[in-house]
Amino acid sequence: MRNNGSGQPSEPGRAAVRVDGLRVVRPAGHRRPGIEVLRGIDATVPRGQVVGLLGPSGSGKTTLMRTVVGVQQITAGTVEVLDRPAGEESLRRRVGYVTQSPSVYADLSVVENLRYFARLVAVGEDDVARSLAEVDLTALAGRRVSTLSGGEASRVSLAVALLASPELLVLDEPTVGLDPVLRRDLWDLFGRLAAGGTTLLVSSHVMDEAQRCDRLLLLREGHLLADSTLADLLARTGASHVEAAFLHLVEGR
Repeated sequence: MRNNGSGQPSEPGRAAVRVDGLRVVRPAGHRRPGIEVLRGIDATVPRGQVVGLLGPSGSGKTTLMRTVVGVQQITAGTVEVLDRPAGEESLRRRVGYVTQSPSVYADLSVVENLRYFARLVAVGEDDVARSLAEVDLTALAGRRVSTLSGGEASRVSLAVALLASPELLVLDEPTVGLDPVLRRDLWDLFGRLAAGGTTLLVSSHVMDEAQRCDRLLLLREGHLLADSTLADLLARTGASHVEAAFLHLVEGR
């Protein structure tokens, strides 16, 4: 069993995601040297938990998530997802991914988007209705996506990701631009999904969202500073809140 940081290790076979020695180097361009984005990451995402990937902009959060869903070329190391190599075809229905920008069709209505993607993943109208209800978009089902607010459009993307009831849900900054009530409601949804057995990897640069997570991965400049529960992180650093703990780890490097 591996234990990064001071949190409790996960039992073998109980990890939704295992990352070992992961390095990602952005290729050199014209008069531009290669940039090491992830620098030897070892991390574990336990099954059935909400795991927060926290760090400032540019720390490598999106790159790490892209490796988990198998769309990022890696330089070294391995990434296993649900006991299979990341990106394997068998994972397509088992992993849901929501990017920072809405990934739906602006000229279609909310429900038309869901029905289109439902056909792609071979699910039915009941799943469309369930996904709409889970993200509180039933009342807006007939609205064209182009008329929605940014937060509403992001929830359409989340509804699409939920259609096939994925075992792992990877969410890149899902609460950006949302008002406090919608942020709270989304985190409540994440908790319900985890209670039902779904694993969630949720990135954020808002440190107070750490309190909503079962486990935390703290990232800075491509380095993993901690893989721990919040309670263990605070005990390890002697800090009273996660932002102070993050600063303690940064200054202690």
